[in-house]
Amino acid sequence: MAVEQFPRNLGFSATYNFRDVGGYSGLDGRTVRWRRLFRSDALHRLGEDDAAAFEALGVRTVIDLRRPFEIEKYGRVAERYGLDYQNLVLEHVDWEEIGHPDDVVHERWLADRYLNFAEDGRAAILASLQIIASPEQAPVIVHCMAGKDRTGTVCALTLSLLGVSDADIAADYALTTQAMRPLTDYLLEKHPSAVLGKQHMWDSPPDAMLMFLSDLRALHGSIEDYVAEIGLSSSAVASMRDHLLSS
Repeated sequence: MAVEQFPRNLGFSATYNFRDVGGYSGLDGRTVRWRRLFRSDALHRLGEDDAAAFEALGVRTVIDLRRPFEIEKYGRVAERYGLDYQNLVLEHVDWEEIGHPDDVVHERWLADRYLNFAEDGRAAILASLQIIASPEQAPVIVHCMAGKDRTGTVCALTLSLLGVSDADIAADYALTTQAMRPLTDYLLEKHPSAVLGKQHMWDSPPDAMLMFLSDLRALHGSIEDYVAEIGLSSSAVASMRDHLLSS
């Protein structure tokens, strides 16, 4: 359950999936702080109409999880904002190389992609969590292309470490589905190859996230065990909880 102290969706004109992950109930009855961690689709479309509202958020750090060819093709957040821009490439199997047979449960297909992120993308996930854990880096935006999959995985791990329930994590992930409608409309007009024939890649059913979290625990024991295995220190987890949870 989340308490809506601030608007979750920021409503920028051409950044369709930009939202705050604050407000969820976490460890020991504490609440995830608002305006400390954001998730988004790609930020290159932020224009003049959005500049003042974006600057008012006081963002310090941007984590861009995309691959170099995506940045070259679409662009990155404008340098004019003077942000600490970190391109932490989350390695993974190219989704276009993975079949999506009619007899495969769609949620299972997506959850398997996220499990691949958790294994092949360990370096970027670790670096992202270390940045998110640092109060000096906040507020932080995590984003990829659509702000759904790579971003959703990093945010899910963060929220889980903060004690947010799987149900709330899955509900937050599922909010992306509505945002995908204007984004895919935009891409169909500007970059149709990003969407055509790939419609199965663009939704976010909550059961996919629930499966991923359950499977990750089955493989590694707990989310805490997984992040320790990839190299996140207990002090970093403590720092994350200290500055991202209400006192």
